[in-house]
Amino acid sequence: MTDHPDSPYTPEELVRQDGVGVPDAFLRLWTPHRMAYIEGENKPTSSEAGSGCPFCRLPSLPDADALIVHRGESAYAVLNLYPYNPGHLMIVPYRHVADYTELTDAEVRDVADLTRQAMQAIRTVSAAHGFNIGMNQGEIAGAGIAAHLHQHVVPRWSGDVNFMPVIANTKVLPQLLPDTRALLAKNWP
Repeated sequence: MTDHPDSPYTPEELVRQDGVGVPDAFLRLWTPHRMAYIEGENKPTSSEAGSGCPFCRLPSLPDADALIVHRGESAYAVLNLYPYNPGHLMIVPYRHVADYTELTDAEVRDVADLTRQAMQAIRTVSAAHGFNIGMNQGEIAGAGIAAHLHQHVVPRWSGDVNFMPVIANTKVLPQLLPDTRALLAKNWP
């Protein structure tokens, strides 16, 4: 393992794993919670609206149980169960609709308003430096649940984990999802 001059760790503190290939300068960040998503946990087996769709089911639950941060008139903000970064929210219309072009004008406004409010709440709570905002339209585009449209609001910080290997001095500060939900809900504009 190569020494990292700014790393809080010395090479003696790092655990080397045999059989993983040639040692390099990268530290590894393991995110085993993502494996449940990759293996299809909580994914509906049908594209139909109803109890098989988690986005249709969540609004019937108490906010804390569903991890809903805020409810609007036509859409709601909910924490992602498999977040890329702490505070990763999704803005979801109540109506089971797959394509952005199928949203009503009121739903488009509510999704936009909730996205703006989500950014404000996340900045208040965690001083995010930026955001990735977007939606994957269709399974081929990467939508995990393609049948029910949802827009991601992913907070970003300088030196965060991004979607690249973690190097040098980068750390992830974990927070339980219910704690994150309560903090964001309390600070929702």
